[in-house]
Amino acid sequence: MRHDPSIADALLAAVPSLRAFAISLSGNVDRADDLVQDTLLRALSHIDSFEPGTNLHAWLFTILRNLFHSEYRKQRREVPDVDGIHASRMAAQPEQSDRLFMEDFKIALGRLPPDQREALLLVGASGFSYEEAASICNCAVGTIKSRVNRARTRLAQMLSMETVDDLGPDSAMRAAVRASG
Repeated sequence: MRHDPSIADALLAAVPSLRAFAISLSGNVDRADDLVQDTLLRALSHIDSFEPGTNLHAWLFTILRNLFHSEYRKQRREVPDVDGIHASRMAAQPEQSDRLFMEDFKIALGRLPPDQREALLLVGASGFSYEEAASICNCAVGTIKSRVNRARTRLAQMLSMETVDDLGPDSAMRAAVRASG
């Protein structure tokens, strides 16, 4: 950046006319002041591209005008959401908690007795009916129901869950737990 005091003086001298132009573009004094500040910052950061001897005011006004129009185009694409209703509908649950839960779930599932884990996986994860699971395991339907119930109860204890609702708002997760019972 050049350290020419005459350019700094010329920038400061241009502020009142830049401000008047910004007010006429934006119709808002506060927004105009922001535009002038942004214009001066942009001009200072690109001062090396200014050719001495050319019209500094025209260069500054061009920067201000371009900033205003860029902002205007950006605002046209934005959805007004003063009360935050639109944004709240677009919210997504953070994925990291799901991953951590699944890791905890896998560990807890591995700690179940093999017969309970097998029954839970057949009925809950694979979608077999109690009757089909009983046939696969070569045992009574009541035994499968008992194993699934004990497995679900033990998993809930290991995962510190009291009810299905403790899993949070994810409907797919709730459906998976309900299907396992």
